[in-house]
Amino acid sequence: MDSLTQNRRGETARHLRLKRLALIWAQAHGYSACALEVSLPRCRYRADVAAYRDLQCTAIFECKQALVDLRRDNGSTFATEQRLDAVYRRRQILEKHLRVHYPALRIPESLFAEFDSHNFEKIKHRGYSRLLREFNALQNRLFDCTKFEKLVRYLCANLFFLVLPKELFRESEIPTGWGALVELSDNSLELVQKGTWHDVPERNRIEFLARIARAGTRALNRELEITFDEVLATRCRSC
Repeated sequence: MDSLTQNRRGETARHLRLKRLALIWAQAHGYSACALEVSLPRCRYRADVAAYRDLQCTAIFECKQALVDLRRDNGSTFATEQRLDAVYRRRQILEKHLRVHYPALRIPESLFAEFDSHNFEKIKHRGYSRLLREFNALQNRLFDCTKFEKLVRYLCANLFFLVLPKELFRESEIPTGWGALVELSDNSLELVQKGTWHDVPERNRIEFLARIARAGTRALNRELEITFDEVLATRCRSC
């Protein structure tokens, strides 16, 4: 418990508590192999808690302590792409008109004027600035704010659970296909929404288990203060 509740990498005590409760819940429901901060196969994400059961089932638990954290990862690729396309078309139309009305904005950097860029930000056009901010925000949302959707799409596990404080649970905020576990006043979790089962190839499950084992080994090394240099030195002596 003490090693778990240490404030690592700026993590809050509340987030650590949710991860601890997820670990307990997973083991109580037959997941005998569990680990924290597990890098997932086929994507760049880490799972707060990853769990493995009976060669048949893998599960990912994501802990969210604030609504803003939940919404940041709960973006929809389709809706964002639709909005991004619309904003991009509006941007093209506005830039076309700005080129006509502000020819001095052209930056002569090629032999042909039609290939030159323009410094539209120089005139501080309010509508263009607002449009550009939305365009950049949508791009960031598309690439960085669709974690929940991508974990399902990439078949990272059979089951997915959000772990939330009770006051944060709103059924409409739970991503499609995910289950929800809420924290109760007695420091336990209650399953308030079941997740959808996702068929995952056996090779994915085996890789998932291997990553849990590696994460568990790293955690054990930290607890016992085993360094890479010690491991390397022992390897060299064995050669």
